[in-house]
This record gives sequence, structure tokens and C-alpha cells, in this order.
Amino acid sequence: MVALSLELPPTAMTTLASTPTSEPKLLAEPFFIGPLEVNPPILQAPMAGFTNYAFRQIVREYGGAGLLATEMVNARGFVWLDEQEAEHPDRLWGVADEPRPLAVQIWDNDPATMAKVGERLAQQYRVSVVDINFGCPVRQVTQKAHSGSYLLRDPDRMGRIIEQVVAACGSTPVTAKIRLGCTRDQINAIDIAQVVEGAGAAALTVHGRTAADMFRGSADWDQISKIKPHLSRIPLIGNGDLDSAEKVVDAFRRYAVDGVMIARASLGKPWLFSQAAAAVRGQPVPEEPTLTEQQELLIHHFDLVCQRFGEKKACILMRKYACCYAQGRRGAREFRKRVATLETPEEFYAIVKNFFPREEAVEI
Repeated sequence: MVALSLELPPTAMTTLASTPTSEPKLLAEPFFIGPLEVNPPILQAPMAGFTNYAFRQIVREYGGAGLLATEMVNARGFVWLDEQEAEHPDRLWGVADEPRPLAVQIWDNDPATMAKVGERLAQQYRVSVVDINFGCPVRQVTQKAHSGSYLLRDPDRMGRIIEQVVAACGSTPVTAKIRLGCTRDQINAIDIAQVVEGAGAAALTVHGRTAADMFRGSADWDQISKIKPHLSRIPLIGNGDLDSAEKVVDAFRRYAVDGVMIARASLGKPWLFSQAAAAVRGQPVPEEPTLTEQQELLIHHFDLVCQRFGEKKACILMRKYACCYAQGRRGAREFRKRVATLETPEEFYAIVKNFFPREEAVEI
């Protein structure tokens, strides 16, 4: 296993906020998931294909996330690899020795399989939280595997899965992530929330879209907020469309949530957690990194991926990672075009130096 450096990159060091002279006013208090304090109450969302060890390390270097999460792990695939005495899922690489707190998200529709994997994560990996995915809307997970958000139509099975995973994980808290429902005319998040709590989960995260919405339209935070009065003991975490510190502050001010989860916006702005945490704490919000700092960050990200996967595969993976950093900028199209065919580290360094977008303007 390769040991990765934990030194702060220039981008992280130069954005640390100065200490205010007066006591800041907290806009949201830390909360607990079982025995685990989530402070600040801002979570990094699990995202398949993106929130790997390299990304999580970068988020930690900036700070601001109260709980980080892995990519979602296919429980059935984990069990199969275990039975073959093969290496455990690639998405768990680095988890055993990674700093805590850390959540691992798992998915499947079989209670016994999920419990078996939950027990391994709690006992062998000693993760901070085992999260169950009931929110993924991707066809491969829903229609082909009858898992993820597909299970929102079967609350009884959801309850059995949670109960068995909770029993298997012992003192390690188990959480669940859901959507509002399968479709806009089948919103059942309140009923599902009560099932989740009744089955013994320690927290609930709700993405403010339905499964049919995929990632289209806007997250409905009013619907998320309506769930809170129906929960008696577990915290409610809201998720969806949080792409700025201002939106995080607005979510805490306007809606009945205990925590928020930041997802896609952080892929190109891993410093967003530190900005949001400062805003919630009433502290000065760190400035956006300069162009030079963002270029250095891209190189840093690439180096971390190289250490894990080697240069050849890292070049392939960075084709999608690098595009996240350029999203929403003038010149992003040309940058994406060049990144899409890169094959060597030298090419990558040259593309970042010469073609990384220089203006904060959305392309038409």
C-alpha cells in the first residue's frame, strides 16, 4: 500500500480564514449520529466514480467537512470477492488506515447480504458510520438490481434491511440515504422516514428530488423540511443543489434540518466545505483559490491518483476529474476537449498550464 502525503497544498494553506476578534455566532449546531459528533454539521456525499481516496484526502486538507464518505460499495460484489479470497472492492482501498470520521455507503436489496457486509465494515474496517443507499436512481442499480431508490416502493424490505444491518454493526451507527419518492406523484418520504427511524437507523439523509427526476430540475427543500416533525430521535440531513456557502447558510436558516450534505458542486470545488463551515460558524469565508492555486490543486489531485493507480490509469481517470474543476468557466469546452484524449503525465501538465479556464463565466 502506498503511503500518501498529508501535507497541505498551497491551495489549502492560503485559504485559511483569520480568527475573528469577537465570538462568532453559530448558525447551526453540531449534531450526533449515534455516539459520533458531526462538527461542523456539513457532510461530504458519497458519489460513485468520484469520492475515492484521493478526493477525500483533498477535502481533508481543506477542512470543513464534519463527515466524509466513500463511493457506494456493492454489497453482493463485496461478498463474492470475499468468498473468492480476492482483494476487497477497490472502493475500499485506503479505508482501513484512513483518518476518521469516515462513512462507507453500501447497496443491495438482500438484508442478509447487507448485514454481512455491514458487520465486516464495523468489525474489520472499524468505520465510523455504515450508510445504506436507498437513493441512487441509476438504471443499473434500480431496474437491473432492484436496489437504491427502487426500494422506496417497498418500505417493508427497507425496514428489514436496516434492522439486520443495525443488529450486525453493533455499536457502529447505521444511517440511510433516500430520495423524496419514486416519482413526483408518489412522494412518500415521510412514511419512509418513519420506517427508517423505527428500524433503528441513527440518521436520515434526504435528497430533494425523486428517483424519476434523476438530477434534473431543482431539489425541493420544502419537502425535505416537512419530514422533520415526523422524526422523534434521529437527525435529518438535507441534500441537493448546495453549490455555495450562501446556499448552505440559507438551508440552515430556512429549513428544519440538522445537517446538510454537499455533493456534485464539491467535485470541482473541494474547498467549498471550508467556505461553508466558516459561514455557518459566523467566520470570514475563505476566498476562492487563485487560478495558479487551482492549477496546483489539479496537479496535486493527479499525483494522488497516480500513486494509487499508476500513471496510465491515472491519465484515464483524470479525464473526468479534471473536467469537474473547469465546469462553469469560459474556455471549459476547449479544456475538456484536450483533457479527453490525454495519455501521459507530461500532456496533463501542459494542458493544465496552457488551457485551464481563466475566467469565471458560464459558457453558452
